Amino acid sequence: MENSPQQSAANAAAQSGGYPPQPPYHHLIQQQLEMFWNYQRQEIEGVTDFKNHLLPLARIKKIMKSDEDVRMISAEAPILFAKACELFILELTIRSWLHAEENKRRTLQKNDIAAAIMRTDIFDFLVDIVPRDEIKEEDGGLGPVMVGSTSSGVPYYYPPMGQPAPPGVMMGRPAMPGVDPSMYVQPPPPPSQDWQSVWQIAEDNNYASGQGNIDAQS
Repeated sequence: MENSPQQSAANAAAQSGGYPPQPPYHHLIQQQLEMFWNYQRQEIEGVTDFKNHLLPLARIKKIMKSDEDVRMISAEAPILFAKACELFILELTIRSWLHAEENKRRTLQKNDIAAAIMRTDIFDFLVDIVPRDEIKEEDGGLGPVMVGSTSSGVPYYYPPMGQPAPPGVMMGRPAMPGVDPSMYVQPPPPPSQDWQSVWQIAEDNNYASGQGNIDAQS
């Protein structure tokens, strides 16, 4: 009696060491996105101090007033805009850092930002600010691999320089054909405290500098 395709696949998995088949790439990056935004939601829901911000509220308010149609600004509006700008900068930095990693560099350059903008539909409004000619061909890169591209809209997580990655977060490039899957270690999902340890150090420093900017401009 011949084995069914399902049985053959199960036998092959058992013979290969008992490792279950890896989920599709888009599922893996979706898991990382959910972990990141879950942390962001938890942080926002737990905020009780609205006086300290990563970006100076005086600068945010000045930008808002540059629109001639804006006559008055409520006290809550600059706070929301500051947080939105923070998340925007964070996502663009993650995508740009990925391009630098693809080209085996540890320094973020202007062409990395340009590449991240060109790869992401939601950033198309920045094309005129950072034109296409900023993207340079670099030796050692991965060519036209569209990691974190418009098809998925999901970036890989890259922690700040010198900071350890939280458990369960996939680092670096996505799985490629011929790459040993054991390099992607996926322990159980970490508690929120692990995410806190990654981001808190940078946030504390930025809060202090942001408060100093507010005091200087007030």
